[in-house]
Amino acid sequence: MSDRIHSLSGYFHEYQKSVADPENFWARIADSFHWKKRWDKVLDWNFDGPDVKWFVNGKLNITENILERHLFIMGDKPAIIWEPNEPGDPNRILTYKELYEEVCRFSNVLVEKGVGKGDKVIIYMPMVPEAAIAMLACARIGAVHSVVFAGFSSSALADRIEDCKAKVVLTSDGNYRGKKKIAVKSVVDEALESTDLVETMIVFQRTGQEVNMKAGRDFWWHEAIEGQSTSHVAEEMDSEDELFILYTSGSTGKPKGVVHTCGGYMVYSKFTFENVFQYTPGDVYWCTADVGWITGHSYIVYGPLLTGATTIMFEGVPTYPNPGRFWEIVDKYKVNQFYTAPTAIRALQVHGTEPIAPYKLDSLKVLGSVGEPINEEAWHWYHTHIGKTKCPIVDTWWQTETGGIMVSPLAGITPTKPAFATLPLPGVQLAIMDPDGKELKGNSVEGNLCIKFPWPGMIRTTYGDHERCKQTYFSAYKGMYFTGDGVKRDHDGYYRILGRVDDVINVSGHRMGTAEVENAINEHPLVVESAVVGYPHKVKGQGIYAYVICDMSNRTEANLTNEIKASVTNIIGPIAKPDKIQIVPGLPKTRSGKIMRRILRKVAEGSMDNLGDTSTLLDPDVVDKIIAGRKE
Repeated sequence: MSDRIHSLSGYFHEYQKSVADPENFWARIADSFHWKKRWDKVLDWNFDGPDVKWFVNGKLNITENILERHLFIMGDKPAIIWEPNEPGDPNRILTYKELYEEVCRFSNVLVEKGVGKGDKVIIYMPMVPEAAIAMLACARIGAVHSVVFAGFSSSALADRIEDCKAKVVLTSDGNYRGKKKIAVKSVVDEALESTDLVETMIVFQRTGQEVNMKAGRDFWWHEAIEGQSTSHVAEEMDSEDELFILYTSGSTGKPKGVVHTCGGYMVYSKFTFENVFQYTPGDVYWCTADVGWITGHSYIVYGPLLTGATTIMFEGVPTYPNPGRFWEIVDKYKVNQFYTAPTAIRALQVHGTEPIAPYKLDSLKVLGSVGEPINEEAWHWYHTHIGKTKCPIVDTWWQTETGGIMVSPLAGITPTKPAFATLPLPGVQLAIMDPDGKELKGNSVEGNLCIKFPWPGMIRTTYGDHERCKQTYFSAYKGMYFTGDGVKRDHDGYYRILGRVDDVINVSGHRMGTAEVENAINEHPLVVESAVVGYPHKVKGQGIYAYVICDMSNRTEANLTNEIKASVTNIIGPIAKPDKIQIVPGLPKTRSGKIMRRILRKVAEGSMDNLGDTSTLLDPDVVDKIIAGRKE
């Protein structure tokens, strides 16, 4: 049963219903799922605790709504299409029936290894179908999965194992990423030297490289599933039982384990997927994220599969073996909805349009953007050269903590505006707050983005530390969830995310979002990417420090920095002109592509002796190069 909105008037109608009577609105959506027992009460909540329960006492298993629910109607339909790192290597296509059988087999393996309801399982795997199978098998038996991106260091992995008290790790011998063959199991082995919690490790054979297997603890995946039954009765779960824990970097350095639960997350991930992307039966959908991040959870695995969609998993990187790889895959599988990050778009933009030329891209209906506000130049390039000006761009805003998309156009329905996430989804009640705790009503206002009513996919707690959840998200504004982001609502009532509040710079009393300044800097034709932070300024309170990656061909640094300043002055005004511009070879990014602005702020203010852990960066060496070139 579809809950897809079909028109702009339909959106406004549904949104009004969702605000006027949220419980009936979400009950109607939830009724389209299979429940072992229907809920006693739709919602029980207060944000002071915080204490939020959706579909109270409802019983279900999320995997029955993915597998059994679709088995007889679309058992032969592709559920997961896997595209390997090497273009010439064979792909894999798992139908819904095959996925059901593989999940059941691996569920039986986990049970055989002593894993039960409530046990924590770490998944540290490459982008192979077995990563999704592992997630679903955990959910099927009632174990709580915590996927850790298979690029994090051994110490980061050990921290997460310790925090959630995991007894099992699922991993691989190695993985392929572009030209590299990366050791994976050895990282887990190193992590386990500092913790004795893990009783079992199951290793998927991907690269065939030599690994050490510890007797009694380590087992090969292919051997473990051999002879296992292809049927398994799903565990009955309460709506508020934990489904997964996903760790996000915390400002204190200690990762926060964001907890999502079975019922609400199921309802919200499907509803948002279906509506934002306007998925219709038969479409082929591709999200380029990794399952190690919330985007991979909600919009590679759970959201698409709950909808009965065909979802693509891609093992490789956008530029290997050449910068046309994404577009080759789009044509190969006739992709209809394509969802990627601005970081990837900008990285491909640098190569121009030549890598796009051999490909038709005529199957595309919807383009998506996720992870950060997309700058206007990248938006237009994406729209023009990839979407051929006919594909709407859904510029989605959401967080690990929200579980699913919160603010976004509905593809082909909501009129779009470059760099604006546009309007909240039904059920999402936004509030813009000033620093004194007053809600800013009406249009043409700017402040801190809060949410004043619960939604089904929201965070329930930070694992093992509920007080931290309260202090981080529910203490800044009483009775509200504080997103930590600044936002502007324009004259049309559209929302533009300005970035983290600590990424909003107050220059002589003028508040400017770093994204806005970066957008202006990136308009310069020789700028590849930029990151802007505030730093203490004797006269202005805060000055603007810009780190810029440039094409320096035939230009001096002084010449180029003056042009960039003039460009920003021209686009925003003199108040936004950077005080310092440092040309850098790269930016400190996490492996998911997020810029670690905390490091850039400390360098800008001269606090280089307290940069925190840089080992999880994609390229830790870039920090030393930035420090060496720092502008006094």
